[in-house]
Amino acid sequence: MPAQPSQPARPARPARSQRPASRSAALMDVPPFVRPSLVKAVFREVTSLPVSRQAAWAAASVTRTVLSRIIEGATAAARDERRTKLVPSDLVTAIDRNVEVEVGTRWYACSPTFRGLTGVVHDAQGRVVPPPRRRRSRRPGAVTGTHRFEPGVRELLRSHGTSAVPAMTRDLNGIASAFLTDLAGSAAMVVREGGIKRFGYVTLGTPEAADPTPSLTDPPPAAQFAHRTAGPVVGAEDILAAVTMQLFGDIREQALIEARQASGTPSAR
Repeated sequence: MPAQPSQPARPARPARSQRPASRSAALMDVPPFVRPSLVKAVFREVTSLPVSRQAAWAAASVTRTVLSRIIEGATAAARDERRTKLVPSDLVTAIDRNVEVEVGTRWYACSPTFRGLTGVVHDAQGRVVPPPRRRRSRRPGAVTGTHRFEPGVRELLRSHGTSAVPAMTRDLNGIASAFLTDLAGSAAMVVREGGIKRFGYVTLGTPEAADPTPSLTDPPPAAQFAHRTAGPVVGAEDILAAVTMQLFGDIREQALIEARQASGTPSAR
C-alpha cells in the first residue's frame, strides 16, 4: 500500500487563562470562619449602622484568629494529658497559660465550665446572685445565638486536626458569639464618636518590619475614608480600631494583619 501522506502537526493550543480568584480566596488560603451575612446579623443586634462587606470580612477574620489561638492552646493542654479530643478543662488551661485569649467574658457567666472560677456574685443585701439562665429569644444575641457559630467552630477544629466534646464546642461557640458582639459594639462606638478622626489610625507593616505596635496617632489619607461622606458606615478601618480595644499583645498584632489581608485594606505607611 502506498504510504499515507503525513498530516501537518496541529499547533499547540494556548493554555486557558485561569479565572481570577475572588479577593478573599486570593488573600486567605483558609475558608472564612463565618459568612459575612452572619457577621452583619450580629452587628444588626448591636447597632443600626450599615456594615460594609470589607468590614464583615475583617470581623470574621479577627474572630477566626482568636478562636484559632484558643484552640491551639487547648490542643497543647490536651496533648499534655495524652488526649486527642478537647474537653472544657483544656479551655480553662489555655486561658490560664495565655491571658491574651481571655475574650468573650460575658459568656463565662453562662457556661458551667467557668462557673465557680469567676467567683460568687452577691447583691447589696449579701445574697448570692444565681447565674443567668439561658432563655429563648426571638432575637438571638451573644448568648442565645451561639448555635449559629457551630459550623464554623467544627470546621476550625478540623483545620487544626482535632475535635472536641459537645461541651467544649458549646463553649467555643459562646466565646465566638460574645467576642464578635463585643467587637461590633466597639466598632459602632468608633463610628459614633467620630471614627478614625478621634481614635486615630492603625498603622501596620510586615511582621519583620519596624515597630509592631500599632500607631493610633497618625491620621490616614482622607481619600481612604471617602465612604463616610455618604453617611456613617462601619468600615474595615473601624473594625481594626475596635480590635485595638478588644485585644492586646501578640494576638492583637496577628489579628490586625490577617484582618487587613481578609478585607483587602491597604496598610498605611
